[in-house]
Amino acid sequence: MVANLPACVGQKCVGRLSIGSDSPRLSISEAIVFNGGGHINHSIFWTILSPTGGGEPTNDLASQIRLDFGSFEDFKKNMIERSSAVKGSGWGWLGWNRKTSKLEIVTTQNQDPLEATTGLIPLLGIDVWEHAYYIQYKNLRAEYVERIFDIIDWINVA
Repeated sequence: MVANLPACVGQKCVGRLSIGSDSPRLSISEAIVFNGGGHINHSIFWTILSPTGGGEPTNDLASQIRLDFGSFEDFKKNMIERSSAVKGSGWGWLGWNRKTSKLEIVTTQNQDPLEATTGLIPLLGIDVWEHAYYIQYKNLRAEYVERIFDIIDWINVA
C-alpha cells in the first residue's frame, strides 16, 4: 500500500491529470484512497494492539463509553455486531464526533479512512478484511472481532 502511494501522487499522476478526462482523476483518487487509506488504517490498527492488552478502558474513555453506550458490555456487543456485519472487506471503528462530543461506532468499506470519509476522529479500528483473521479463524469473523478485545491496548486507544 505505502509502496504504491507515491506512484499515485507523483509525476505519473500529474501527467495523467492533464488528459482532460474525468476517468484518470477517478482512478487516481481511488488509488490514493485505497493505498493511503490502507496505510492510515493499518498504522492506527497496529498501535492499538498489545499482547498485554485487554480488559476495559479506564478514566475519561471509560466514562465516555458509559455515557454514550450505557456500559462497556453494551459498547463491546455493538462494536462486535457492527464490525462483524461489514459486507466484504472493510473496518469497524470507534470514532469521536467533534460536533456532538460523542463516541460513535461506524464501519467503512475497503480501505476508506475514517476521518476523511466521515469526519470522525479514529480511536479504535478493527480490520475485518479476510487477511486479518482467516488463517486462525477461517470464516468466523465474529469470533475474531470478539477475541481482538483481548489484545486492545486501551491506553493507546484513549
